[in-house]
Amino acid sequence: MKLIHTITELREYLATARKAGKSIGLAPTMGALHAGHLSLVDALAAKIPENSEIVVSIFVNPLQFNDPKDFERYPNTLQSDLDALAGTAATVVFAPSPEEIYPEGELTVLITSTGPVAFEGLHRPGHFAGMLTVVAKLFNIVQPDYVAFGQKDAQQLFLVRSMVRDLNIPLEIVVVPTMREADGLAMSSRNRFLDPENRADALALSAALQVAAKEDGVDAALAVATGILDKAGVALDYFALVDPDTFQEVSGDYHGKVLAIVAANVGPVRLIDNLLFELTTDD
Repeated sequence: MKLIHTITELREYLATARKAGKSIGLAPTMGALHAGHLSLVDALAAKIPENSEIVVSIFVNPLQFNDPKDFERYPNTLQSDLDALAGTAATVVFAPSPEEIYPEGELTVLITSTGPVAFEGLHRPGHFAGMLTVVAKLFNIVQPDYVAFGQKDAQQLFLVRSMVRDLNIPLEIVVVPTMREADGLAMSSRNRFLDPENRADALALSAALQVAAKEDGVDAALAVATGILDKAGVALDYFALVDPDTFQEVSGDYHGKVLAIVAANVGPVRLIDNLLFELTTDD
């Protein structure tokens, strides 16, 4: 596994790989890797030919943090990340500095007409502009044939899919299911900041999703889910049901595929989760 820090070196390395007929896969991460991140590599390895290059980017993108304190405390664990990747199909780790990615500062950013006005976009101003900007830069730098994203960041995934479609970027997105701990908590780099009491309270997020999936109708699903979250005492940002194809909130007698999304602060840690299921009506 090769560690590369500069765009020039990575492009040269991948140009040689392409000349040899290799496919290129990309797993974008911000480091602090856990089993969920490693599953992105596994999904790429299962998708593309054995004679391929799988690039894992590790870059804590300052542009997508609306809270400077959150950026400062985000874990920087490059050596342990490299150790974790050593047993996977990853062939290249791209770990650039902020100056390498933004040599002239943030002169150009990407915006979207939908992300900033709802859910994560509403609660984290500027987050999606920063996320889409760095993802677009990684796509341009790596020029992957395949890129893996986790389902856990559902709104991010929706916006990246939209960007790829709208900007005619020639790659295939591989969607990887959310990895969970044995008790149902969605894996996150932020889970390490939960103390035992907060860790127990955090289970309310996945519990609310699971219970909502068993209800008939939008109103019943929302009521039972928010009841669980209120009882747990978490600081809820939102719990909503959205159309997975449009990310628009559903209401009334809607039935069919629905994505339940939740975000809450559990003690000092903000967590997100989601679940896709078939919503029926109580008719």
